[in-house]
Amino acid sequence: MLNEDGGGSVFVNRDLVEPDTIIDEERIVGRDDQLESVVSFLKPTLQGNRPPNMLLYGPAGTGKSLIIGAVTQQIVDLCKSNGESFGVVDINCQPINTLDQAVYELVQTVAKDVGAEVGVPETGVSTKRKYRRLYELINKHHDSVIFILDEIDLLVGRRANDEPAYSKLLYQLSRASNTNEIEGRVSVAALTNDPKFMEDIDGRAESSFNPRDVYFPDYDATQLREILQNRRDAFRPDALSDDVIPLVAAFAAQSHGDARKAIDLFRGAGDLADERDDDHVDEHHVRESQEEIDKDRSLKLVEGLTTQKKISLYATAAVAHYSKRSGSSVPSPVGFKVYQWVTDDIDADQMTRETYVKYVKELSTYGLISTSRKSRGRGGGMYMEFTFTGDPTGIMKRITEDTRLESIAEQEELLRTVVNAQLKDFHQG
Repeated sequence: MLNEDGGGSVFVNRDLVEPDTIIDEERIVGRDDQLESVVSFLKPTLQGNRPPNMLLYGPAGTGKSLIIGAVTQQIVDLCKSNGESFGVVDINCQPINTLDQAVYELVQTVAKDVGAEVGVPETGVSTKRKYRRLYELINKHHDSVIFILDEIDLLVGRRANDEPAYSKLLYQLSRASNTNEIEGRVSVAALTNDPKFMEDIDGRAESSFNPRDVYFPDYDATQLREILQNRRDAFRPDALSDDVIPLVAAFAAQSHGDARKAIDLFRGAGDLADERDDDHVDEHHVRESQEEIDKDRSLKLVEGLTTQKKISLYATAAVAHYSKRSGSSVPSPVGFKVYQWVTDDIDADQMTRETYVKYVKELSTYGLISTSRKSRGRGGGMYMEFTFTGDPTGIMKRITEDTRLESIAEQEELLRTVVNAQLKDFHQG
């Protein structure tokens, strides 16, 4: 039973093991160089000058959001003490499909932060009108502003063979101060796991954005242990057995040094202890929590996907599952061809190749798939290669439990033939 002070929990400050919590600089581990770089880039704001734009890149869970969040919060506080307002407009581009939606999300974010009306409807007005409202809000409430665009490479837009939506957004925001649409100082920070997206931006956008780069490498096991030690006070002093932090760090190190996964597992072990009314967190809670994470993550994610994302994932998984070739990597052109075949077979809407790639790349942020950019050699162009981190068979079975998609499972032999024919064409082309 709970007592009056909320006892009965192994936690005393659970927020510390929420991955998106902005923490003090003293708790940051293994990112001294990155912290120093971002501080130096944003310092001109405090001197009344415009800071440079930034590109923060590196694998998932390596501290990009953590560092930019910690530094911008300091800038906010210092500007406030000087009687100035520094605006931080932070959005995640992963769930956003179009440039218009991205601009509206920026408007919503600013309006919520300053307590103003959004002032424009989500649909029915031009993107230009939404930009205008965004600039109105910033000019009225802030002396300077930074736009933080997380997972920027996923904002590709819907039209094939068109300039990517992220290119257009970077162009408009990075030049808004030069064109006097925003009266104060403007900086844009783009965060990504895949810096090669810069190869696809328009020349004008590249020139206008022109970022300073900050690279975030994987954490090693020692750094992960220190990260967890620095959040140990999320728990009661006597709540953790000595083997918990080393074991959590070891599991996370196996996931390419992802601190976000380490913190999630740390929190999950504590939650499991609470669910069982246990007074302490030990090795068994960590191992069971890890097993649950491994088992449930992909299946829960698959259940919540839209129909189009399920079809995209199924087609990609089918290539990995049915391929006669060694290895299970899926070239995006092959995955898209199989996606087209599946949509034709079940009479579903068909998205562009760019949208298919965007949908599959999104899944890499959840650990279902890893992605890499490959070249077909001189004159052959670039393509994405997808590799499943686990067995694609379970994912395929879960997708076909959706009644709208169950008929796909009846075409197993035909689908196997399609997959290998497309792989043959790709590798011989």
